[in-house]
Amino acid sequence: MTGSNKICVAVVDDDASLCKALARLLSAAGISPIAYHSAEEFLADRERPDPDCLILDIQLGGMSGLELQKSLSALGREIPIIFITAHDEPELAEQAERFGCVAYLRKTDPGQTVLEAVRRAVGLASAGRLP
Repeated sequence: MTGSNKICVAVVDDDASLCKALARLLSAAGISPIAYHSAEEFLADRERPDPDCLILDIQLGGMSGLELQKSLSALGREIPIIFITAHDEPELAEQAERFGCVAYLRKTDPGQTVLEAVRRAVGLASAGRLP
């Protein structure tokens, strides 16, 4: 967690309206959101500590969500990842789960489902039980 003991969740999605909606949802739940519009922007941000959880779009312009997941793993950055997608493709879900995502959600899933996944991800991280 961040130094303030408040849960911090990074949202990486090239859909600005979805980033804004997720940021509002997280803020309303008492969670600090940080929005990034690309995987590259997330990786370039050296000012912020690692978030407690990452909500990551599978299909981004440039580096994909799965590529970012692999990069973070290679760098030894163990951040719980929740994938979110508008394109439900079973082979992508299988690949994401094989690489250890906490949840695989659709952009149309209710906010409560997203918050439950974040709570589960943060609980796993704080207990040192990343998938």
